[in-house]
Amino acid sequence: MRPLVLTIAGSDSGGGAGIQVDLEVLTLLGCHGLSVLTALTAQNSLGVLGVEPVSPGFLRQQLRAVFEDFDPQVVKTGMLWSVELIEVMVEELSRSRPRVLVVDPVLVAKGGHRLLKEEAENALKERLFPLATVITPNLPEAEALTGIRATSRGDLPLMAEALKALGPKAVLIKGGHLEGEPWDLLMDEEGFFWLEGERVPQGEVHGTGCAFSAALAGFLAKGLGLREAAVRAKAYVTEGIRRAKSPGKGRAFFDPLSPLEGDLSRWEVVKRLKAAYRKLKEREREVALLIPEVGSNLVFALPGARTPEEVAGIEGRIVRVRDGIRKVGGISFGASRHMARLVLEVMKVAPEVRSAMNVAYSPEAIERMRALGFRIGSFDRRKEPWDVKAKEGASLIWGVKEVLEGLGEVPDVIYDKGDIGKEPMIRVLGRDPEEVVQKVLEVVRRA
Repeated sequence: MRPLVLTIAGSDSGGGAGIQVDLEVLTLLGCHGLSVLTALTAQNSLGVLGVEPVSPGFLRQQLRAVFEDFDPQVVKTGMLWSVELIEVMVEELSRSRPRVLVVDPVLVAKGGHRLLKEEAENALKERLFPLATVITPNLPEAEALTGIRATSRGDLPLMAEALKALGPKAVLIKGGHLEGEPWDLLMDEEGFFWLEGERVPQGEVHGTGCAFSAALAGFLAKGLGLREAAVRAKAYVTEGIRRAKSPGKGRAFFDPLSPLEGDLSRWEVVKRLKAAYRKLKEREREVALLIPEVGSNLVFALPGARTPEEVAGIEGRIVRVRDGIRKVGGISFGASRHMARLVLEVMKVAPEVRSAMNVAYSPEAIERMRALGFRIGSFDRRKEPWDVKAKEGASLIWGVKEVLEGLGEVPDVIYDKGDIGKEPMIRVLGRDPEEVVQKVLEVVRRA
């Protein structure tokens, strides 16, 4: 049986936040989402155009319909709008006594439109917070609720103490609005617990607050402790920001399906590498002439990859056998850390360039590539600093940086003429393995 989680929130007609995102997140995390609407909003990716709250009587009817039939493990709240709606909700929650209550104190939409009337803030603090297991304000909400201005991460503990004094068992302040890395602070019965974060260069993304509180509720419903649930919720939301989508003309939307899409992307990456290798096999006699002594590898990274474990390659490389080629092992992630590092470095400049293949260096091959109109960059290993030479895996990254900084763009080809103990090498780059293999085969045809 899936855990039951009730979300009490507003509806977002654009589908980027509110009850729509809550239910998507809960479903993805393996929960059954129950829903009670507090308001309808007319909004899209550009902003909120209007709010139409439900009546207090209908809110009560929805809540009783849920609690008379279901026993949700966790209840979470979002947009609540007015004093009257908060009072009804507090009465019904006091009556049903949910075991866990996650309160996301939604005050204002990202575009500036109020989602909680100013006069309702006291009701939120005085009536609802004392019932909460944890409250999850972002920094502007925490400032509005405490009157404390935060200019650095060091101000968050004081703010958390002020919020906890209002009655919730725990406070989780989301610190993404501060400069630097987006660290959050959880204050629970054990004290302070920092959640380290990574700044994702996506700009402003709609729906992240709703998604975080829904994910926290979902993980709590599955039996995790508060600290572990918070860590997992933050990781989930970070990935959803990284894969944010832009269905409209305005802000990007958080992607609730990011873990599922990540799994599908892994399957797609492996499938396309297999297809590209088959293309190489069709011309294997000619391709064999481009296989270096150390072997070759063809790699393809997941969208947004950051580590070699997110880059797939061929185990044991592609080697020359008599007049053909053979891949020594299967295709797996993390199989070629050397080529993976190259692709990851390139992706920092051009995230769409996710694939590469190394082939043997020769002046003739470079000339054929020039004749084909390839953009070509090179680096000189003799100029490599000693501290770089001494560090495992740093040499190629240094060379790629040299090329990218020198050209100001990502080329089709990066080569070097080698050095003591280093075989000269050509790396062919592309958006995907099909493009890389196509370039390699064009060189073969010119031979």
